[in-house]
Amino acid sequence: MDMSLARTDWIDAALSALAQDGLAGVAVQPLARTLGASKGSFYWHFADRAALVTATLELWEQRETTAVIERIEAIDDPRERLVALGRGAYAGAAQGNAHASVLAAASDPRVRLVLGRVTRTRLAFLQRLYRDLGLKEDEATRRARVAYALYLGIGELRRADSHGDPTDAELDAYLELALATMLPPGVPADAAGA
Repeated sequence: MDMSLARTDWIDAALSALAQDGLAGVAVQPLARTLGASKGSFYWHFADRAALVTATLELWEQRETTAVIERIEAIDDPRERLVALGRGAYAGAAQGNAHASVLAAASDPRVRLVLGRVTRTRLAFLQRLYRDLGLKEDEATRRARVAYALYLGIGELRRADSHGDPTDAELDAYLELALATMLPPGVPADAAGA
């Protein structure tokens, strides 16, 4: 039994599989093959697949929401915070991240619970960023929802047209357009050190 693999190795591999193949990709045998490990190594760290799915969703939430918010909050200028968030989120969605796979698996109760929490956290953070720009609460709420809907749409479009991966130049153009849509009038997107 290969005990050299840590629990985190399995979770990292599961998160990659989730992004690539959806929730079905978070399965013991394929992950064991990917990691060059035995199923016994898996069961050393996890009681069952459900425990791995739960740990994978926790890692996704931590990396893609908690850590991102912490990184963005460290930026002083409110406009730069919003631009940095938009660039990272839209680029991740266009290049493929786990969010679209999590959305696709939302009928699973474990996924639905985490997805709901992540969505509420992200929308609240976006609303705060817009309020920090001086927008009133109702306008901040509307803009947060539109910006988030654009993010979701970019991810879904990538899933629907997997052969439509943008070139670097196309991705840059998409990001500029997405940021222009995301930012309130009078807040330039190009001044934030692209």
